[in-house]
Amino acid sequence: MIRRIDLRGAAASGPVDYRSAVPRADFDVEAAVPAVHAICEEVRTRGVEAILEMSEKFDGVTQTDVRVPVEAMRRALDELDPAIRAGLEESVRRLRVASERELEADVETVLGDGAVVTHRKVPVNRVGLYVPGGLAPLVSSVLMNVVPAQVAGVGSIALASPPQREFDGLPHPTILAACALLGVEEVYAVGGAQAVAMFAYGTDPCARVDLVTGPGNIYVVTAKRLLKGLVGIDSEAGPTEVAILADETADAAYVAADLIAEAEHDPLAAAVLITDSETLVSDVEAELEKQVPATGHVERVQVALGGAQSGIVLVDDLDQGVAVADAYASEHLEIHTHDAAAVAARITNAGAIFVGPHAPTALGDYCAGSNHVLPTGGCACHSSGLSVRAFTKSIHVVDYSRAGLEEVADHVVTLAEAEDLPGHAQSVRIRFQQ
Repeated sequence: MIRRIDLRGAAASGPVDYRSAVPRADFDVEAAVPAVHAICEEVRTRGVEAILEMSEKFDGVTQTDVRVPVEAMRRALDELDPAIRAGLEESVRRLRVASERELEADVETVLGDGAVVTHRKVPVNRVGLYVPGGLAPLVSSVLMNVVPAQVAGVGSIALASPPQREFDGLPHPTILAACALLGVEEVYAVGGAQAVAMFAYGTDPCARVDLVTGPGNIYVVTAKRLLKGLVGIDSEAGPTEVAILADETADAAYVAADLIAEAEHDPLAAAVLITDSETLVSDVEAELEKQVPATGHVERVQVALGGAQSGIVLVDDLDQGVAVADAYASEHLEIHTHDAAAVAARITNAGAIFVGPHAPTALGDYCAGSNHVLPTGGCACHSSGLSVRAFTKSIHVVDYSRAGLEEVADHVVTLAEAEDLPGHAQSVRIRFQQ
């Protein structure tokens, strides 16, 4: 069901490229560029007319308007299962508390008499949030995008999610209910690359945004790549992934369950176990044989676990395991080892780290207080997950008096002349020639 990759002894003859030793799903954004470029151009030149045609072509939905009525969102919230509402409210509460702790105060630096530089944090003016429909209504992605944007102080929030044929061309009602719960009233029944293009270009009735965030399929990711620069983006998120670093102390039933949980997202989802225990490997394989047939999405899970992107990686010891995990730079990394907190502290590359047997990735998907919009495809080596910081930007405010400028004027003139920029030098000199 899931293959083994044996890296034991690999480092004996020299350094090993562990990142390439643990393969990922084939997610070829470049191959999607021509089709997505055509979609974006259609939206840019023809606006909502093109979007309506694409909804019919790609989603099988006939629309006359892409804007979701506020009444539909309120009705969805009124009709929401009370238990689901309670879960959403608790998730929002925890995420909001954690997000508020991320807010950064302005930093003022006094460099001399009359020489002050302030590092000011300001929210982005307007954002477009994308929530996928796909194989499951990812209502949790509404929360993970909206809450940090609200905490950051973003003044204008628009959200798009694919229209659903079974819901009269509107997004899934649970997604609409979450929007109503959070007070988001500007919602569009638009999916895929066309939603990103709508946000980036500004297509009546949706005004142009400054930043697009949220996960999506390869067409959404490709559109974000193509339109980056015209609009800000959070990341190019590919198929979801989990790596589990475990030793002989791990509970095989827990490990298997967490691999299955990741695999049920998508046939391209990656589920990777890294361990130095052959006993654990055998036990996990036995648990998979028992648990997979009992899960709700058997076929999807089997495809993901049997894919090239998934596997059980055998290592010599925990040190090699840490090196492999760091090189893989997983979106989600679970630590099931003796003294898991100490092992977690050694990790430098991961979107989010889940410590010990009682912190499964599913906790982070909903109620941990952390954000589940995370870097994939090894990008955790240089990128971070979605947070309040993604919705803010920095401005340096330079406030110098005459005395403050005079103190460094000669240095500025000298450096400007060294770069053959006499106008720069004169712009300083003139202030002391009058």
